[in-house]
Amino acid sequence: MNSETVITIAERGIYTVIMISGPILVLALVVGLIVSIFQATTQIQEQTLAFVPKIVAVLLGIVFFGPWMLSHMLSYTSEIFSNLTRFVG
Repeated sequence: MNSETVITIAERGIYTVIMISGPILVLALVVGLIVSIFQATTQIQEQTLAFVPKIVAVLLGIVFFGPWMLSHMLSYTSEIFSNLTRFVG
């Protein structure tokens, strides 16, 4: 196994992680921005107000994007395991 193969595997792994975590992170970012704009306009400075909507949004995002995320993780994992003999030997 040469260095180009290792770099390709690492690149594909990082790309997979970004693709899987991206929608959830963007969803949490948008909800956090909306809550902070709401807090700024109403001058409510409650610290715990930002956490509950983000948690609910992330849980709903996991329910909605979960099957897609799982299919991408499984395809990457099966690709790694199917090519394991080529990587080792």
